[in-house]
Amino acid sequence: MSQKNLRFFSPWLAPPTRYTAAVLDTELIPAAEADSKWLILLLHGLGDSMEGFRWLPSALKNPKLNTLLVNAPDDYYGGFSWYDIYNKPGIGVERSRGLLFDLLDRQRADGFATEQTFVFGFSQGCLMTLEVGIRYPHRFAGLVGISGYAHEPERLVAGQSSVAKEQSFLITHGTADPLLPLAQTKAQMEQLQAGGIRMQWEVFEKEHTIQGEAEVAVVRKFVEERMKPL
Repeated sequence: MSQKNLRFFSPWLAPPTRYTAAVLDTELIPAAEADSKWLILLLHGLGDSMEGFRWLPSALKNPKLNTLLVNAPDDYYGGFSWYDIYNKPGIGVERSRGLLFDLLDRQRADGFATEQTFVFGFSQGCLMTLEVGIRYPHRFAGLVGISGYAHEPERLVAGQSSVAKEQSFLITHGTADPLLPLAQTKAQMEQLQAGGIRMQWEVFEKEHTIQGEAEVAVVRKFVEERMKPL
C-alpha cells in the first residue's frame, strides 16, 4: 500500500512509444472459496501495470473474491496507459472502454455475472471505472474509483446506460493531490451526481496514492456490504 506501488508520471515527459492491444492482457487470481463467482477487476493508473495492485486481494481480506488483474493497452515507460494524456485523450478513452466492454462480456460468458462483479480503478483506472460503470448496459455489484477524474462529465451523463442510475460508486480523493486537484475532481463528481449517478464520495488527507489501511478499510466495507445476501 506504499506509494512505490502506485506509479505516476509527469505530464511534461516526452510522449512514449505506443502500441494498441486488440485484447487486454489479464491474470485471474482465484478466490479462496473455490466455487465463488464474485469477481473484482483491478485497473491500474498511468505508467503502472497489473503488478502495482497484486497486493490488493490480500488487503481486501475477502475469500469470496476472484481477482482479475488487467493491463492497459498502450505501452508507457515500462508500464501501460489507458489513453494518451498528450493528444486527444477521448480517442483512447473510447477505445479502452470498448476493450473493457469486451472483457466484461467474456467474463459474463465464463460465468461471472456482472451483478456479482466489482470494478476498482486508480487514477486513469478510476476514469475508466467511471466510463464503464456509467455506460456498460448491465448493473455491477459496485464500482470503486481512487484518485481519478472524469473525461467530459457532461457527455458521460448524456451517454449513460439505462441502468446507470442503479449503479453504486465509491469515489475517493486526496486533499493534497499534486496531479489532480481535489476541487476539480469534486466538481466533476458533483456533475455526475446531478445527472443521477449514485455515489459515495470520500476525501482523505493524502497525495496521489492510497492512504494505507484507512482507505482500504473503506473500500473493504463498500465491497462487503454489496456482497450481503438480499
